[in-house]
Amino acid sequence: MAETIPALTQFNLAETDDGYVLEIGGSDGAVLQVAASAEQIDAIIEALDALLSDEDDAVDDAD
Repeated sequence: MAETIPALTQFNLAETDDGYVLEIGGSDGAVLQVAASAEQIDAIIEALDALLSDEDDAVDDAD
């Protein structure tokens, strides 16, 4: 049986003395906290930008 993936219900990013803390919560009530470096945050931003740019290109092509 396939496991249901919870929907994203919470996303927080906080700066600390050592980097950043990501807090991600799901509709099942679970919350994941992870430490991230500035380089990791940059990689996340670049990946999201690339994904969203691809989606924008697909919408533009459909017009």
